[in-house]
Amino acid sequence: MKYFLIAGEPSGDMHAATLMEEIKKNDDNATFQYFGGDLMQAQGGILLKHYREMAFMGILPVVMNIRTIKKNFDACKKHLLIFQPDVLILVDYPGFNLRMAKFAKEKSIPVTYYISPKVWAWKTKRVHQIKAYVDHMYTIFPFETPFYEKYNYKVNYVGNPLYDLLKPKIDSKPDFEEFTSKYKLSKKPIIALLPGSRDHEIKSLLPTMLELGKHYPEYQLVISGAPGKDPGFYKQFSTNTPVIFENTYELLQNSTASIVASGTATLETALLKVPQVVIYKMGMGWLLEKLRSFILKTEFFSLVNLVAEKEVVKELFQSQVTVENLKNELDKILSDENYRSKILEGYKQIEEKLSTEGAASKTAKAIVESLKK
Repeated sequence: MKYFLIAGEPSGDMHAATLMEEIKKNDDNATFQYFGGDLMQAQGGILLKHYREMAFMGILPVVMNIRTIKKNFDACKKHLLIFQPDVLILVDYPGFNLRMAKFAKEKSIPVTYYISPKVWAWKTKRVHQIKAYVDHMYTIFPFETPFYEKYNYKVNYVGNPLYDLLKPKIDSKPDFEEFTSKYKLSKKPIIALLPGSRDHEIKSLLPTMLELGKHYPEYQLVISGAPGKDPGFYKQFSTNTPVIFENTYELLQNSTASIVASGTATLETALLKVPQVVIYKMGMGWLLEKLRSFILKTEFFSLVNLVAEKEVVKELFQSQVTVENLKNELDKILSDENYRSKILEGYKQIEEKLSTEGAASKTAKAIVESLKK
């Protein structure tokens, strides 16, 4: 059977690639075309557009790149019609994917969604688009089931793919000496900086993160480089702060604390049991702050606190992302054992909530079976 997938960012590329791998186990004749990334390409099929050409988030970046976004959408429609897949599989990335869901539905192409858009947090009206255009929704958070039930829409909770991915690493501890030697780091304890994957996100967050270095001379700051980014990109922010690519998990496992841009990485950090501060800052910040109560439909914005349904880690939003606020939180994480232990206890509860196995495997089986009917 023929599968067309769309993933518009690094985490989507990772989850879509795992799903493709599982689909091949259930369908010997599976063929793929996709908008995605390197990990999907490693699974075979045809990469039509890389997510690096698609990752525009926030009001200003979208407005500035509106022509490129339209070209991407038109190209995707063209490829979809030529390929005529048995199913369109969408992975998060709602601004683009829901428009494609509508188009596919109009062309009688079945639509499956793996990893729901965060409609429970903002843009809740998108639920109505999902109901109208998505035939099957496979969700990865337990709280999403009751959310969708309120709208009389049945979803399939399959467990969390991050837990599946990280399970072998959760209770392992790499050798710090070996890790620091491998990347030519000092032997000081590490504070990991995860400023996100998109250019504008990194530019908004990383300079403030790096200012913390002068306050913690007994620690070393280490940046987790985003997939697909040229190492030279980070030189504009610092010429002497190490950047590690394609090994975020091992970096986190060897870190004492971390500062993490809101997104999937916050949950990865929690599962790897690294105390963190979660930050969110975008362009047009003054407007977002004024509209926060209208835009954000949940008390929290980090996945860690959303899954826990309580504050486990500190969240800093827009103007709160300052060196002073970050330092205040890091001081508690690094110096207050009770505070640190409370975070780690919250992480254990999150792990228990997510500890179902085989999210991609369950989803792949269900997709293939649905196409045989």
